[in-house]
Amino acid sequence: MHALRGIWNLALLGAKTGFRLRGRYWTWRMETAFGTDRSKWPSAAARRKAAIEYGAWVGEMRRLRR
Repeated sequence: MHALRGIWNLALLGAKTGFRLRGRYWTWRMETAFGTDRSKWPSAAARRKAAIEYGAWVGEMRRLRR
């Protein structure tokens, strides 16, 4: 359920940003999370897991806001 909540919230964020994954918001988000040196980034699987965790956190923050 946690992963589904994360994926759902990532989809909502994607819709709000027009799915421009190379746009300013997502570029900033990736640099904030992993740094600017791509050679030091974790594996793609680890990045996916981190993204799902971030999506779940966003959902929790939205829930607490109500």
